[in-house]
Amino acid sequence: MLPLSRPWRVTRSAGAAVVVLFLASCSAAVPQEAPSEHSADGHSYPAGHIHGMSVDPGTNRVLLATHDGLFDVSASPVVQIGPTIDLMGFTQAANGDFYASGHPGPGSDLPDPVGLIRSTDGGKTWEPLSRQGESDFHALAASASAVVGFEGELLVSADGTEWEPATADFQPYHLAGASRDNTVLATTEDGLQRSTDDGATWSAVPDAPLLMLTALSEGQAAGITPDGRIFTSEDAGLTWTEQGTVPGEAAAIDAQVLDDSTLRIWVATADSVQVSNDNGRTFTNIRSSHQ
Repeated sequence: MLPLSRPWRVTRSAGAAVVVLFLASCSAAVPQEAPSEHSADGHSYPAGHIHGMSVDPGTNRVLLATHDGLFDVSASPVVQIGPTIDLMGFTQAANGDFYASGHPGPGSDLPDPVGLIRSTDGGKTWEPLSRQGESDFHALAASASAVVGFEGELLVSADGTEWEPATADFQPYHLAGASRDNTVLATTEDGLQRSTDDGATWSAVPDAPLLMLTALSEGQAAGITPDGRIFTSEDAGLTWTEQGTVPGEAAAIDAQVLDDSTLRIWVATADSVQVSNDNGRTFTNIRSSHQ
């Protein structure tokens, strides 16, 4: 099981308050049984904690994995997809499959914790893959050839069923994988870690900013600090350039390389999803944007 959380404290600039982040486990969710897709009752935006994000690059459909399940927040009204599961860890593979972990609700057939589960239909249904009743992966990433998860230690699996420990001596806050190659990034309290072999071995990235969340796309990367500053990388996380600042406290991030090699960046906060089409220099609420 996940060890007791350690606070991650980073001081903001010029008199601002200290940002405190926790690798905290969530309590079990409400019952899993639910229609495969329905409007979020009374909510224009998910009220539960946000643990992950997936954006369809073809349609710009934005899905948020939360304490209360998976939500399409680009729909109006917001739509819940699939059962109510506390999706603690969440990631998307190159073929479109979703991988997740977390806790079921009362009445669910899944054990607690759910271990690693997979959806091949966009989150409408989930199938158990491994470590049911054993693991609650708080961080997950999918690279081209593996699934990487953190549950007390870093573990790597080629297909989500059999796991091997990674060569790593750190505890990640967030993991991000490159779906078309073997790069994986891990944010930690002590700095950014990078793997080029699907998470099997790792090395620290010298001079990287202290990032909280990262995303990889087509050899580029985006990252956000605890105080909301956006950084981008043209070499998959080796070197970084500061861009702008996102409004609100970030909970999840995704990125997509556009045809002109510019990064489109989405950042989910507690009350909105912000999108940037200029490498993170400026952001607009997706409700008022017209991409």
